[in-house]
Amino acid sequence: MKVLPLDSQLEPAFWKHVYRDIPHYYFFILDMTDDRASTKIWLALNEQNGIEGMMMIYEKKMVQLRGGVEAANALLVNLDVEGAEIQGLQSHKSLVLDKFEKVDLARSIDLMTLRRGEQTLRIRHSMARLSLADAEEIAALIRHADPEWWREVTAKRIADGMPERLWLGIRVDDQLASIGGARLDDWSSCITTVATHEAHRNKGYATSIVSALLDQIFRRSQLALIYVESDNVPALRAYSRVGFKTREGYFVARAHGPRRNPAKHRT
Repeated sequence: MKVLPLDSQLEPAFWKHVYRDIPHYYFFILDMTDDRASTKIWLALNEQNGIEGMMMIYEKKMVQLRGGVEAANALLVNLDVEGAEIQGLQSHKSLVLDKFEKVDLARSIDLMTLRRGEQTLRIRHSMARLSLADAEEIAALIRHADPEWWREVTAKRIADGMPERLWLGIRVDDQLASIGGARLDDWSSCITTVATHEAHRNKGYATSIVSALLDQIFRRSQLALIYVESDNVPALRAYSRVGFKTREGYFVARAHGPRRNPAKHRT
């Protein structure tokens, strides 16, 4: 197993590989397309130069890891960051835990997918498209919905990403009760955020928001993606109701303080 940085010679093989499985490599395609200058890719290759795994480092703080355990172990040798948010397969979890001194948060998440023509939209509530003027309220609702994971979300972060996102919201008594955001692209679209205030849950708001986002997504894309925590039964139920199906499980962790001599894993 050899590990090489992506270069012009390896790039055709990279693109061929990731487009075979867009959902699995969604972030690799997105970041390489949108912000190549901030994106570093490492490839794990077998003796025939076939791709066995890959690792993406975006802005030196967001890491995506794919491939078998042997490939992931080899790739992580080239991860030189003080801290990162890392998404990988469940089989990579122990490798990541050995790589860093401290893991602040670690969660299991499911990737769900839905193709155009398979959706069952359920839009039963009035909503509006949100704008820059709503950024502070969007950020506050996201933080309130999950203060542990989203505590660092700010209005500036929401506003900076607003040109690339479609945000929809349901208001109750002039206050945002439920919101959803999606990134729309021709090759695939991803619902990135769904949050409902605890006082307004179990009313079908999230189902309406997701349905309305899908209505817009399928005017442009053939494929929609959404990530959800594996133990979030109400969310899984709501997304399944409109047609999403669980495709694959991952883990995501926020880690820092890399070990200087991480344990070696036999494969």
